[in-house]
Amino acid sequence: MSPEAADPTAGSVELTRTGPVAVLTLSRPQAHNALTWTMYDQLDAHLAALADDDTARVVVLRGAGGRAFAAGTDINQFRDFGGEDGIRYEERIDAIVGRLVRLPKPTIAAIEGYAVGGGFGLAAACDLRYANTRAKLGVPVAKTLGNCLSLNNYRRLAGLLGEMKVKELLYTGRLMDADEGLRVGFLTAVFPDDEFWARVEGIAQEIAGNAPLTLWATKTALLRLEEAAAAAARAVPFDDVIRRVYGSEDFHQAVLARQTKTAPVWRGR
Repeated sequence: MSPEAADPTAGSVELTRTGPVAVLTLSRPQAHNALTWTMYDQLDAHLAALADDDTARVVVLRGAGGRAFAAGTDINQFRDFGGEDGIRYEERIDAIVGRLVRLPKPTIAAIEGYAVGGGFGLAAACDLRYANTRAKLGVPVAKTLGNCLSLNNYRRLAGLLGEMKVKELLYTGRLMDADEGLRVGFLTAVFPDDEFWARVEGIAQEIAGNAPLTLWATKTALLRLEEAAAAAARAVPFDDVIRRVYGSEDFHQAVLARQTKTAPVWRGR
């Protein structure tokens, strides 16, 4: 067992079932469900199992504690990172997010509170996204660690929000509230806090009661169209960008600044 796996602060991803609805809960509430390697590995394993589970008709992804869906990747995972580590990290996360995207059944992101950074990316990979009124959404890396996304994530977000909106959010590092998330089409609907989970669970059960082959065909058709559109992007080089960003002085001093609760100083190198 790895040291992290034995550490209760490493968090977990819990799988529960209510009939045909499978719920995956990102559980590390003391850290706003910031994801550790343990959590990423557990999420990947659950998604692989659910892909072959015909009794699971709908999969819901949520965060524990009610304050956050997920606050991205835990910064402690970035200690001693270099450029090649950044490439491997983005490839690893891309593979897990890709498994979520390709899951052959409807997926729902149930967003209570913060869905930022990697949490925003996980929500974007789901088919439907419901939020409560306290939701905060975005990728504030320009203000936090000074890192970047994978090319797949840039492409996916641009497809959902449009290029200009992605640039505005990434350039400013600001977060959208629930109303803006709904207005720009990122969210499917926003529900009051006191009825949020009941509403999401009701929708999931309603979808699960519909014709499974229709659900599968709809998701498969749209996924194949998306894959066709994305094929050209796979030939676009981007490792050089990731290597420069994750190997930079800016990134390393920003990780330290976050751990010491000081402000990063950006130098562009």
